[in-house]
Amino acid sequence: MAEQGTTTRIASVDIFRGLTMVVMIFVNEVAAVRGLPWWTYHATAEVNAMTYVDMVFPFFLFVVGLSIPLAIQQRLKKNPSIPALWRHVTVRAASLIMLGLIVANANAGDKARMGINPYMWALLALTGSALFLNAYGGSERNAALHRWLRGFGLVVVVAMFAIFRSSTAQGDVSWIRLSYPEILGQIGFTYLVVAILYIPTRRWLWAPFACFAALIAFNALTVARWITVPLPEYFKLCSNGALAAMTMAGIATSVIFFGAYRRQGLRMRIQFGLAAGLLALTAGWLLVPLGISKIRRTPTWTLFSIGAAILLFTALHLICDVKRRTAWANFVHSAGTNTLTTYLIPDFWAYILGAAGITYFGRHLNMGWPGAVRAAVFTAIVVAIANVLTRLRVRLQL
Repeated sequence: MAEQGTTTRIASVDIFRGLTMVVMIFVNEVAAVRGLPWWTYHATAEVNAMTYVDMVFPFFLFVVGLSIPLAIQQRLKKNPSIPALWRHVTVRAASLIMLGLIVANANAGDKARMGINPYMWALLALTGSALFLNAYGGSERNAALHRWLRGFGLVVVVAMFAIFRSSTAQGDVSWIRLSYPEILGQIGFTYLVVAILYIPTRRWLWAPFACFAALIAFNALTVARWITVPLPEYFKLCSNGALAAMTMAGIATSVIFFGAYRRQGLRMRIQFGLAAGLLALTAGWLLVPLGISKIRRTPTWTLFSIGAAILLFTALHLICDVKRRTAWANFVHSAGTNTLTTYLIPDFWAYILGAAGITYFGRHLNMGWPGAVRAAVFTAIVVAIANVLTRLRVRLQL
């Protein structure tokens, strides 16, 4: 997720993140609706195709990359210690992976083995995480209370992980499944990989572009099966470079738009955005023989998503940063600046319903366009709740 503690916010980055977050909530909700056109769902692994839904996660990884150079610059201004920076990176990645594992395993818990409803387990684990990650702020008078709340939240999370049990297909007892840490965990792994590549080389202007080119080449070679990389199950998410390439593309774009080259002026930035976006789309088209698939993480999916993200961000930069027209995007403000809180609201809602045994919403308005309208209304409600929580200073910060 985006760094929330920076003192300088950039409108285009926040709005790009907010729009992506809103669309992500909508497509996650509409995935349970049947009878809609094929392009409203993820394309299946068996076909060579991609839909707009397949581009939402790549857009989020791209905006993570946009934020990394800005966040690191701000953090080093406050504390120039490189070991402290690496501690922050490690804790941030671990927190994302922790949240991802909670969400990924919530439905797999065995009530008989744990002694607690799996949905209640997930609620307690996420509530503990929220207490630990919340940016309390306020005066020094409350600092001790805030430390206590963070410590208590961490104890709750550790306890929930300790008691978790699930059953295998053979009926054996199992612990937390690490093979798929959900979207947040994937972001955590990707963030860590990209940080390892970027932080040591951040002073070299060419380094993000070289890393991006190497990651794309690696992506293409692994999909073509010219090379294979044996990795443990929980590292396979990073095994073909696609996710890291998307994030590195965001870093390279950030370097041009907000880094060392910003003195070159608006024209240079817009030209870069248009050229890089069109180049990525062209490269993706040339690699179509390797397939088009989010599930298979093909280079065409990677490059098409990157090209579209760069072009959209270039337009937002011109509209929001240069012309300063941002009022139209006020509705995504909290989603863009309090992103982790916004992301977790649907999960809290689902677990509350599950713990209460309420199934009404899963059995009604889940067909055709009425279901799509329901998903849109749900998205609007989540955004409204995020706005309220932001005003109440509930802000989960990594």
